[in-house]
Amino acid sequence: MRPIQSLFDARSYPDLLVGLSDPDDAAVWRVDDERALVVTTDFFTPVVDSPYEYGAIAAANSLSDVYAMGGQPFLALNIAALPPDLPTEISAEILRGGAEKCREAGVVVVGGHTIQDKEPKYGLVALGFTHPKKMLTKSGLRAGDMLVLTKPLGFGVTTTALKQQKAAPEDVAEVTGWMTRLNKVAAELAVEFGLRGGTDVTGFSLLGHGIELAAASHVGLRLFNEKIPFISCARKFAGLWTFPGGASDNRLYFGTRVEFAAGLSEETQMLLYDPQTSGGLLLGVPPDLLDAFLMHAASLQQPVWVIGEAVKGEGVQVAL
Repeated sequence: MRPIQSLFDARSYPDLLVGLSDPDDAAVWRVDDERALVVTTDFFTPVVDSPYEYGAIAAANSLSDVYAMGGQPFLALNIAALPPDLPTEISAEILRGGAEKCREAGVVVVGGHTIQDKEPKYGLVALGFTHPKKMLTKSGLRAGDMLVLTKPLGFGVTTTALKQQKAAPEDVAEVTGWMTRLNKVAAELAVEFGLRGGTDVTGFSLLGHGIELAAASHVGLRLFNEKIPFISCARKFAGLWTFPGGASDNRLYFGTRVEFAAGLSEETQMLLYDPQTSGGLLLGVPPDLLDAFLMHAASLQQPVWVIGEAVKGEGVQVAL
């Protein structure tokens, strides 16, 4: 039986710039010499108690895959699976949260589809445009590039603590603030500086998405643990071991390609496998552009942390 990738091989579709055979975050189809259409979809179950904030987080997360390709989204469709007995005011708040986040992004929601399910699920089909020669891809990293991250980590361990009723209101407010933050400015910054290698950090964790980035670009990554940012409550919840099941799955799947420095605790290692919802962008910045990149990011109030570098080799090394 032929694998599904071979049915839609890019050689048979020359305008398919990114498709099934690529590890990237969205499909990309060339429209003309100046425009390529970016298409993606994502949806998931609630990660916070507030229906409105859940809708906003789900929308930001869905749009993120367009930003991760260096694109700007412009159009979206709702995808929702809702219990038949869910109060209409809750459903309305989920959709309102998504709609207002889309409006913030400059995206028009033009419809969608809803089915019934036992547990709520919500997200978007998102469409955007990018320039065919200015895309961010996982294959665009080069040895010597500095690795920058645009959101801190610790979202998964914190939202799991919320589900276990261990999170304080200030913890919920902090993680919600980051998860509802769009990657719009970060993507615009990447395109402005001509960056070519990048991804967003979501369910596969920093290490999982980092390994995908390294493998596609045929380089290794060296991360500096002390430089990696976490939300303020992440280590507290790591100590309570409130990691979601996906963290263990990530370690099982990606662990053979990660080398940790001696002395890093198991909790610290697991935080790097922690699945993120609506995480930031992980970008490769050439060293000669780094200072200007950081200065411009600061002027735009875009958080950026330099957490490592791309090196010759393969896999990921986590140094102290």
